[in-house]
Amino acid sequence: MLSIEEFLVTGVFAFMLIFIRMGTAMMIMPGVGDSFVPQNIRLFIALGMAFVLMPVVQKFVPSPLPSFPVIFSLLLMEFVVGLFIGTIARIFMAALDVAGMLISTTSGLANAQVFNPSLATQGSITGAFLSVVGVTLLFVTNLHHLLIYGLVESYHLFPVGSVPDSGSMAQLMVQAFSASFKIGFQIAVPFIVVALLLYIGMGVLSRLMPQVQVFILALPVQIMLSMLTMSIVLSSAMLFWLSRFEEGMVFFLSNGG
Repeated sequence: MLSIEEFLVTGVFAFMLIFIRMGTAMMIMPGVGDSFVPQNIRLFIALGMAFVLMPVVQKFVPSPLPSFPVIFSLLLMEFVVGLFIGTIARIFMAALDVAGMLISTTSGLANAQVFNPSLATQGSITGAFLSVVGVTLLFVTNLHHLLIYGLVESYHLFPVGSVPDSGSMAQLMVQAFSASFKIGFQIAVPFIVVALLLYIGMGVLSRLMPQVQVFILALPVQIMLSMLTMSIVLSSAMLFWLSRFEEGMVFFLSNGG
């Protein structure tokens, strides 16, 4: 028979620490943590994930039951670590919104604002489309398993009880932001090139034939060329984003062993 103290150490206390990290990350991760997923569903998923992974990561939980102030500080640090991991995944997801905004600007659809369910804010119609496609591909390609692996391996990178290095976390956050913007720009490069060529052509046409209303012709042609470009490069762009997303999340695995 286990005593009450042993039960708290091996059971309740360990589950609290695991649930705080898992639940915080799950609440903001792409797919599971999106705004269109009800909060109670997210909570149930986090609870189930904590129960399933508890036997795996329980060895990382400190065995002797510490005092209450130490327990409170451990819970706070676990919350910070879970928030950090979930935010990194969300930042790489935001690359699609950056790409969508650039594509909408270059295709003449910047004024068409719709609700983006992934970011829970108003955004470009192209960004909302790419975000929904990105979330779908995360589950189709089983990349959501990589998020779970990253959470488990984060106990090597951020051990329970150790104070996270705020400087390294801030540096990694800045690198993730810059990488996300770079990925979004790289996805939108074909549309920027097409728009640039169109503007050059319209400028030449206005010089050669001043009587032609260039601005009336430019917008329909711009939208048509953007749709044609989208149909050609969409699959390659999403595969490129998936590879970059995987590289960003593999950081937690490569530094875990």
